[in-house]
Amino acid sequence: MKYSLKNAGIILAVLALFASCKQKVKTVNGVDRSTIFIVDESFKPIVDQELYVFGALYKDGHPKIRYASENEAVNLLFADSTRVLLLSREMTPEETKVLTAKTITPIVNRFAIDAVTLIVNQASNDTTITVSDIKKMLNGNTKTDKDIVFDNPNSGLVRYLKELSGNKDLKQKNIYSLKSNKEVIKYVSEHPNAIGITGFSWLNDPEKDYADAVNKVKIVSVMDDVSKNSSKEYFSPSQQTLALKQYPLTRNLYILNFTGKLGLGMEFAAFIAGDRGQRIILKSGLLPDSIPGREINIISKIQQ
Repeated sequence: MKYSLKNAGIILAVLALFASCKQKVKTVNGVDRSTIFIVDESFKPIVDQELYVFGALYKDGHPKIRYASENEAVNLLFADSTRVLLLSREMTPEETKVLTAKTITPIVNRFAIDAVTLIVNQASNDTTITVSDIKKMLNGNTKTDKDIVFDNPNSGLVRYLKELSGNKDLKQKNIYSLKSNKEVIKYVSEHPNAIGITGFSWLNDPEKDYADAVNKVKIVSVMDDVSKNSSKEYFSPSQQTLALKQYPLTRNLYILNFTGKLGLGMEFAAFIAGDRGQRIILKSGLLPDSIPGREINIISKIQQ
């Protein structure tokens, strides 16, 4: 069951309460301050930015954060180790059924749209690829001597690739899983014969420890040649191609709150879905769930 944060008046009250609370204790005015967030590692950069500003604005707003693979995050939810998840998917019908039996109703809100991005070494001649070729590549149905690398085998990115290709295993000899998106970028930067698959947020404003690697890779443009209504053109990921639904490899980013009470989970969800949180996403290069408006002051001069 979903509820829109944007239209819920209670969120304004939550933010007002949060801004007024200055005690550094686990519970403030009956509001839980001890929530643990489990975040899919594949979109860590954007969540780090959101949490940094959130903590700076609200001095007691410092939730405990753990980055994990998607599978691990969901397992921690069902092990009662967390009640707030940030994932690139919603709960499956089977998972929802289990939660319903426990009388747990999540509040689910999309906060951004990410691009699943293919990268190659700067020395590579590859600049374009089609969706059908990606599927063939993942299923081992094409002759290639290129290494295909992605992050943790239990990540949301890998689940996306399995769904895209219809392949449950991805066990071809030339397909390798590493430990993180950062390792994927570094590997491709050092191997001209590799194709990496990563989240788009890792390629915008990278941290110093892998910024040089980002400068040594390039993004491959993708054509949707499988959808009937596609333009049959190649597009690179950008806010414009995401907004116009031209770039075909996209995924939604969600915050799922299972707490059922006021606390950091609901407060952070309100922040990230609000104007300030959406502006951070806009600046990052991803597509916000709602485009923040721009205020323009027009001053007219009356001629005398």
